[in-house]
Amino acid sequence: MFKKGDKVVYPMHGAGVIEDIEEKEVLGKKHVYYIMRIPVGDMKVMIPKEKIDKIGLREIVTGEKIQKVWAILKDKEGAMSASWNQRYRANLEKIKTGDIFEVAEVVKNLVIRDTEKGLSTGEKKMLDNAKQILISELVLADEIDEDRALEELEDTLEKTS
Repeated sequence: MFKKGDKVVYPMHGAGVIEDIEEKEVLGKKHVYYIMRIPVGDMKVMIPKEKIDKIGLREIVTGEKIQKVWAILKDKEGAMSASWNQRYRANLEKIKTGDIFEVAEVVKNLVIRDTEKGLSTGEKKMLDNAKQILISELVLADEIDEDRALEELEDTLEKTS
């Protein structure tokens, strides 16, 4: 399905590049793995090929879809539950989908919430994680470095809140 050099997103971890495809024996059974390098955080991940659909591995978004991400982030309107528990669970489910639009919504909504009422420690950690996931895809989609992606994201979010 994917090949070496493909830029993909691993939900909950972020975007990276498939550096290799290897066959390894685990518990006496041979499996094919995608070896993915995630540039943000410089992490390597082995993803079993037979589980990519269940995991939700997908190609990065480009072009008009990236513009839609920026539009979501610029939108000053946010909608979230007042209940910390419900808000946390809903945001976690959005992040788990691996959908960049959902992750952008989480980032935007948590930034708005932080400005208006502050965030709990758990939500601050979730916001940092969601930003990293978003930045990792922006780095590869826009072909910019991590610092520039973070700067553009922060500038955009500052105008939102």
